[in-house]
Amino acid sequence: MPQLPHKVHELSVGQLSARSGAAVSALHFYESKGLISSTRTAGNQRRYTRDALRRVAFVRAAQRVGIPLAVIRDALAELPDERTPNRADWARLSEVWRGELDERISQLVELRDRLTDCIGCGCLSMEKCALSNPYDNLGEQGPGARRLRVDRSAKDPEPESAAEGGSCASGEDGAVCR
Repeated sequence: MPQLPHKVHELSVGQLSARSGAAVSALHFYESKGLISSTRTAGNQRRYTRDALRRVAFVRAAQRVGIPLAVIRDALAELPDERTPNRADWARLSEVWRGELDERISQLVELRDRLTDCIGCGCLSMEKCALSNPYDNLGEQGPGARRLRVDRSAKDPEPESAAEGGSCASGEDGAVCR
């Protein structure tokens, strides 16, 4: 990892990438999402202040535990004068995020348990399978498809009498069977 002299107060995107371990493209993406900011030189090159290193470390640590970038951005926006997050900020935010992570873990455990049950029985029944048909919201309406998208504007190429025997017509949305 290249060392920078203490008198250097601004980093190029390459230096920030080398020091933070984040790819240049990731740094550009973080900047486009408002997670870090830069100034431009007379030659239109990006320059980052040294505190961008801590912000990038903060973003990457939060991402590693599954926090979405939008949530990270909102957390950074709450800091006064866009200052760099410190240990106390991390402690406060991680306490809030811990509850969200616990909820996600609970959902994943429930999904894992359903998957195990489904593999165990092997039914994959649309009527009673907890994985394929959780909570069976449409089952009370009886058997068959309940969410068929029908293009009502398509003209029926056959007369009504032919449809009585059960025919299918092709439309923009695919075949419509009666």
